[in-house]
Amino acid sequence: MKKVLLMASGLLFLFILNVQAQTKSVDKVIAVLGSDVILLSELNQQYVMYLNQGNPPDETKAKCYFMQQMLVQRLLKQQADIDSVMVDDKQVDDELDRRMRYQIQRAGGQDKLEEFLNKSVLQYKDEMRADVKDQLQANKMQGTITEKVSITPLEVKKYFDTYKKDSLPDIPAEYEVGEITLNPELTKAEKQRFMDKLDAIRLRVKSGEDFGFLAKTYSEDPGSAAEGGDLGFFDRTQMAKEFTAWAFKLKPGELSPVFETDFGFHILQVVERRGEQVHARHILIRPQSTPASLERTKLHADSIYTNILDKKLSFSTAASLYSADKESKYNGGMILFADNVTARTTFIPADKLDPKIYQVIDTMKVGEISKPVPFTGQDGKEGYKIVFLKSSVAAHKGNLDQDYTKFKDKAQQEKSDRTMSEWFEKRRKNTYIRIDSDYQECSELKLWTKPAASTTEAK
Repeated sequence: MKKVLLMASGLLFLFILNVQAQTKSVDKVIAVLGSDVILLSELNQQYVMYLNQGNPPDETKAKCYFMQQMLVQRLLKQQADIDSVMVDDKQVDDELDRRMRYQIQRAGGQDKLEEFLNKSVLQYKDEMRADVKDQLQANKMQGTITEKVSITPLEVKKYFDTYKKDSLPDIPAEYEVGEITLNPELTKAEKQRFMDKLDAIRLRVKSGEDFGFLAKTYSEDPGSAAEGGDLGFFDRTQMAKEFTAWAFKLKPGELSPVFETDFGFHILQVVERRGEQVHARHILIRPQSTPASLERTKLHADSIYTNILDKKLSFSTAASLYSADKESKYNGGMILFADNVTARTTFIPADKLDPKIYQVIDTMKVGEISKPVPFTGQDGKEGYKIVFLKSSVAAHKGNLDQDYTKFKDKAQQEKSDRTMSEWFEKRRKNTYIRIDSDYQECSELKLWTKPAASTTEAK
């Protein structure tokens, strides 16, 4: 099995190299849209990044999709220029940084991404800047087109009535759940044991032992330990502030003292500096909770639970004061549905709820608060949670009484899609469009190659 996987990995690598070679050595105009053109190199670059995201090779299907997306973006961008719908440099910088963090994570480090791209991240960001700006400008233009689309209760009712009775969607059971998360806080004496362990490793590095070997042996960072603690290049926005402070303070070869972040205790060594990028490696020791710290946390949790029951504190106030969960503490302790962040809904389908939370609320009544229960987080940290079941909705067939907001959102989206389709059709008919014969068989592009498109330049 291992041999087969290695062969598959090798074939994928060769395939990517072939795509990269095409990007470098072959370039031609593959589409004309008004006064704008789309180059083969642009399409190939989109496909390379698609592969870097772990997607399976499917060149024809993927390129047809990317071609259609690029045509949409160019048409929106052209209109944005006409209407002076612009984006500022900070928005572009933030989006570039977000994409680079994701690509670096997917590639397994900055060095691996640079090897994959055959260029530095800084060079790649510079090359991507214009395209990212165009994408953001196109997105803003689309928002401008649909921002005045509103939906009335009558339209929601008409949309709902388009469903046949036996085709109404099944709405799964949903819950509104709050949590107060309490993690143990170690005393100075308890922390010292872990700091001493790391300081002993630091002294071994100072005495000449290999940093990479010690990182592989002792570091508790799963992302970098196997690489000898190597983090590749990063900028000031990518790491915890304490980590960034030391990384940008030290000179190449220098070793930091032991310092603490939210992740644990670190020592780091700077390998190289390139302007506002630092290449560093580190060793991480994660402090573990002690029986005494867990007992203190339980007593604290019991006290909070009692104060809530005695109405000395509301659940939401207690969450904002004491919860360690940064996602929910400023939301009254209520957990947001992670699959629909834009809606900021607190109704979570049963199958999407954390199984450990579901086990707690399974025997609770609406309005009840659980006694503190022990838990272990995804990061391995132990602690206690107090859980609040605010409401529950049993599984049912979709109906307007219970699901008005869901049907309203769907009706709104359908109306927005229709508005965009009408806008695109109008623009398409008044824009000169030519697509290379290699892509005219793409089903996604049939609309764009209809004879209805005139040879009149976009106004």
